[in-house]
Amino acid sequence: MTTIDHHWQRFTLKQKLSRYAVYLVLIMAMVQSIQSVEVIPEFFYDAPEQMADMFNRMWPIDFAYYQVAVHDAMIETLNIATLGTLVTLIFAVPLALMSSHNISSSRWGHWIAKFFLVSSRSVNSLVWALLFVSIFGPGVIAGVLAIALRSVGFVGKLLGEAIDEVHMGSIEALKATGASWMSILLKGYWPQVLPAFFSIILFRWDINVRESAVLGLVGAGGIGVVLSDSMNLFEWQQVSIALLAIFAVVIVAEIVVVQIRKRLI
Repeated sequence: MTTIDHHWQRFTLKQKLSRYAVYLVLIMAMVQSIQSVEVIPEFFYDAPEQMADMFNRMWPIDFAYYQVAVHDAMIETLNIATLGTLVTLIFAVPLALMSSHNISSSRWGHWIAKFFLVSSRSVNSLVWALLFVSIFGPGVIAGVLAIALRSVGFVGKLLGEAIDEVHMGSIEALKATGASWMSILLKGYWPQVLPAFFSIILFRWDINVRESAVLGLVGAGGIGVVLSDSMNLFEWQQVSIALLAIFAVVIVAEIVVVQIRKRLI
């Protein structure tokens, strides 16, 4: 009687070769990247000493500088984040409606909406800020518009996906009664999208608070201006209080967003 020896293998030879090929490509890409950016090893060896020196310069923290410049700049940063989020809705909601297959059947409308949504997400907020600073000059307006246009792609995409996931039973019932398009939108879609809408807006505002803190580095207002000026003047104790204020505001914003979401969603 002949016995057949079955040797179980998790991957076939072809799969193993494919995995090794992917690993090889990743290693080659990493090596090429390191060579192209011209990493200087001496800087890594010296980094711990330089970091320790910088922290020594930042201590003690100049708490008196908070009332002098940091407080007003931090309030300005929050205003930029809030106004930018509100301006986002002006553009994001129409684009979300255009991109939703449940609402719009126009193929061209979908492509146009997706084009603007992708364009918004593909450009960093700092780049938007640089563009608007060159147009409107340094200040809050450039920061608000940079935050708004950066957020349009995020809010529009997620809101459009939320509209596509609504239950169509109530929508069909409203259509059967002869309800107008606006009534269908407000009575059928809006109640189902409402939780996702607030979740998206609150999440984006939380992100915008963090992004607004660095826009001042390119002249778009907020705490970043104070941080940039202090660093340029080598006032490291003032830099430390600015960084501490940013950290505290980000933590508080995170807590506030979580508590609001618990009560609204």
